[in-house]
Amino acid sequence: MSVELTRLPSGLTVVTDTMAHVETAALGVWAGVGGRDERSDEHGISHLLEHMAFKGTARRSAREIVETIEAVGGDLNAGTSTETTAYYARVMKADVPLALDVLADILTDPSFVPDELEREKNVIVQEIGAAQDTPDDVVFEHLNELCYPDQPMGRSLLGTAKTLQRFDRDMLKSYLSTHYRGPDMVVAAAGAVDHARVVADVAERFHRFGKEPAPKPQAAMFGRGGSRVVHRDLEQAHLTLALEGVPQSDVSLFSLQVFANLLGGGMSSRLFQEVREKRGLCYSIYTFHAPYTDTGFFGLYTGTDPTDAPEMMEVVVDVINEAVETLTDAEIARAKAQMKAGLLMALESCSSRAEQLARHVLAYGRPQTVDELVARIDAVSIDSTRNAARALLSRSRPAVVALGSGRGLDTAVSFAEGLMASKARARLH
Repeated sequence: MSVELTRLPSGLTVVTDTMAHVETAALGVWAGVGGRDERSDEHGISHLLEHMAFKGTARRSAREIVETIEAVGGDLNAGTSTETTAYYARVMKADVPLALDVLADILTDPSFVPDELEREKNVIVQEIGAAQDTPDDVVFEHLNELCYPDQPMGRSLLGTAKTLQRFDRDMLKSYLSTHYRGPDMVVAAAGAVDHARVVADVAERFHRFGKEPAPKPQAAMFGRGGSRVVHRDLEQAHLTLALEGVPQSDVSLFSLQVFANLLGGGMSSRLFQEVREKRGLCYSIYTFHAPYTDTGFFGLYTGTDPTDAPEMMEVVVDVINEAVETLTDAEIARAKAQMKAGLLMALESCSSRAEQLARHVLAYGRPQTVDELVARIDAVSIDSTRNAARALLSRSRPAVVALGSGRGLDTAVSFAEGLMASKARARLH
């Protein structure tokens, strides 16, 4: 592998992967701060700060920022998540220094012009409105609230129109200086890059970030489960179910990921085959597991006709419980092959590789090698998967949320909540 890592005196980590026969490069800055780092009076500020990074600096106007990158055929973007915020670019190899200069400029010297700030607040209000018009977004927003009640983990990343209005230039500057610290930041690059050159450019341009780590966020506490029905006049009923998963460092992580994959990770999964192919109850159904620093989130989503919601939940619960005890070698092998393919395919994309490197450094302190990751996947067995699945169903009460219309939704969520809880208890005895 051609991965190289350097830690600068500020604590900021530079990690690169030079990819042969590639003429472009993907690079970015990943900061270990996101929605869960916000106090209640800061709800939505991480996402607003990400937007404002592109709205002008002391050297460049908002238009000049994007034109500088697009004039050389590149693109610039950013994203905010629960635990990280990323600012990244894709350019030709000769323009890597230019991209680093722009990224450093927007993070070290943003202007936060009041007029631009007010306009961007309004843009995000429109984004909030668009999310509220999207049932998939709404149902998961309610599910997060149920899983992490009265915690930053359970709040929407976008904030609200009310919380956005109180943010001003000083609050953005304070949040930036408090949470964007050298030890909690990674500059990652993959593709046509030279590690020594990237390190030199980063050392010159990113020296302003403080050497002390940012404050740690509030510890996540998965809630007591339960159910919620959100009534809306929709054609479909949108059903979600969540259980407490495991954090990134848990030894059972890969076994649980395999279980999520074989249960609802593709067209060959048990849920897809039973619910869609055999019964025709839905168009889409899937499961996933999202690991965080100190918790994990196992989720299921499907949409169905409101009158079919109770049957849907009954089938879903039965398939989940049956899968735990009847796993097969073929299913495990298929899920592991899918995970390995996803891992190796990511190595062929500069953007995916840069993101992978950054996330590994933030989560584990160093990039994990392909051999390490493949070995962890290969080590997953029927026994380890079954143990991980049993622990999943016993670790917490399920949280169930339904969005839509019709009396069947109340029956569906109460049925799922009660049946899963009772079967989980039975497995313990």
